[in-house]
Amino acid sequence: MADQILIIGAGGFVGSRLAQALTARGERVIALYRRAPATRDAGVEVHVDSGREPSDYLPLLQRSRAVVHVASASTPGSSAARPLLELDENLRPTLALLQALQQFPAMPLIYVSSGGTLYDSKSGDDADEAAMVAPRSYHGAGKIAAEHFIAAWCSQFGGAATILRPSNLYGPGQTERAGFGIVPAAFGKLLRGETLHVWGDGSAQRDYLYIDDFTRLCTAVLDAAPVAGPRVINACNGTSVTLNALFGMIERATGHPLQRSYDATRAVDMPRVDMQANRARTLYGWTPQTSLDEGLARTWTWFSTTQR
Repeated sequence: MADQILIIGAGGFVGSRLAQALTARGERVIALYRRAPATRDAGVEVHVDSGREPSDYLPLLQRSRAVVHVASASTPGSSAARPLLELDENLRPTLALLQALQQFPAMPLIYVSSGGTLYDSKSGDDADEAAMVAPRSYHGAGKIAAEHFIAAWCSQFGGAATILRPSNLYGPGQTERAGFGIVPAAFGKLLRGETLHVWGDGSAQRDYLYIDDFTRLCTAVLDAAPVAGPRVINACNGTSVTLNALFGMIERATGHPLQRSYDATRAVDMPRVDMQANRARTLYGWTPQTSLDEGLARTWTWFSTTQR
C-alpha cells in the first residue's frame, strides 16, 4: 500500500529529526540518503542514491502517500563563486523528482526552501510570504529557482505543494560541519577552547528556530488535506537577534566564554533577516514553543554529552 512518507535528504539534520518525529508517532518512513547512514532507526526503510534521475524516485513514490524534500548540498558560503554547484547538486535532483512526480500528480509535496537566505532588509521588517525576495547567494537563488519549478509542476499537473521557508534552524542532532550552522560551530569551539571565526562585526541579525518546532509544522502540513497549487509558508521564531547577542546567549547557556575573531563581511551574507509566520498560524494553528534561551540550553546539553 502507498502509505509511507518519503523523505529525500534523510541523512541531514532536518531530515533525520523529521524521520524520528514521524516514526515516534507510528508513521512508516522511506528515507533516501546520498550516503549510507552509520545507524538505522526502526520504522525507517533506507535507500542510498544520488537521486539525479527520475527513475531513482519512481519505485519509492509508488509506495508513498507524501514526499518531503529536505535535501541540500550547499550553503551561501559554499556556493560562493560556484553557481554550477547549485545546478549539479541541488537543482538537478529536484528536477528529477518533479519529472518522476508527473506520474503521481496527486502526491502531496513538501519542499524545504529557505527564509534566511531569501529575505533581507529590502524585504521589509517582519517579512511575510508576499514580501520581495532578494537572495545574495547562489544557494538562495537556487532555492527560488526550485520554488518556481515546483509551481510550474503544480500548474501543469494539478499538484499540491507546500513550500516551507524556515529561518536558521538549530537544535539537538545538529553536528558541527563547516559552513552549516553557527550554533554547533560555536559549541564545538567552546568544547575545544578554540576561537570562533566570525564574518562581519557581529551586527548581522538572524531569526533562529528550534528544530522540534519546525518538525511540528512539517507534521501539521502532512496531516492537513492537500490543496492544489504551490503554497509558501514561513517558519520562524519571530524575533531576530544579532550574532553578538546570540554569542552572549550561548555563553549564558554553557557557562563558558566564547573566544571569537572578526573579519570582513562576505558579499553573500544578509545584513538582517526579519520574518513572520502568520500564515502558518492561520492555516495550521502553529506557533513556535521554544524560546532561544531554552533551545540553546537543550542543544548544549545534547552537544556537550555526545560530541566530545
